[in-house]
Amino acid sequence: MSLIRSTAACVIQLGERFLLVEEQRGGPQTVFNQPAGHIEPGEGPITAILREVLEETAWQVSLTGYLGLYVFHTDDGQTFHSHGFVAEPLHQLDLALDPDIYATHWLTLEQIRTLDQQARLRSPLVLKRIEDALGGPCYPLAVIRE
Repeated sequence: MSLIRSTAACVIQLGERFLLVEEQRGGPQTVFNQPAGHIEPGEGPITAILREVLEETAWQVSLTGYLGLYVFHTDDGQTFHSHGFVAEPLHQLDLALDPDIYATHWLTLEQIRTLDQQARLRSPLVLKRIEDALGGPCYPLAVIRE
C-alpha cells in the first residue's frame, strides 16, 4: 500500500507575471514550479503553504483564495493530493532560500507556456493552477478548517 502525499502550492501574481521557483531535480535541466511543498505533520494546508512560500522565495504573501484539491498520479504510481492557493505578494525578506531552489523568477503566462512546451515545468499542475487562477473558480479560504 502506498501513501498519498499531501502537498500545497501557491499561484502568486504581480501584474502580468507569476512567481515561479527554479529547482534542480537531478535531471539535465532545472525545472520550474510554483512555490510548493509537502504538508508536514502537525500542519494544515494554509500553514504549510505560507511556510513553503517563505522558505522557497523569501516572500511574505497574503492568501486570497483556494483553488481546490488537485489529485495527481505520477508515472511511477505515486498519488499526490495538492492544495492549490492564490496569493498576493506583500514584501520580500532578506532570507536565504531553501537549498533546493536554484532561483526565483517573475514570468509571464507566455514564458510559462514556453517552458511547458520544453518539458521544463515540474508537473502539469503548474500551468493548470495558473490557468485556474486566471479563469476558474476560486473558493474562500474558510472552506479549509485547520
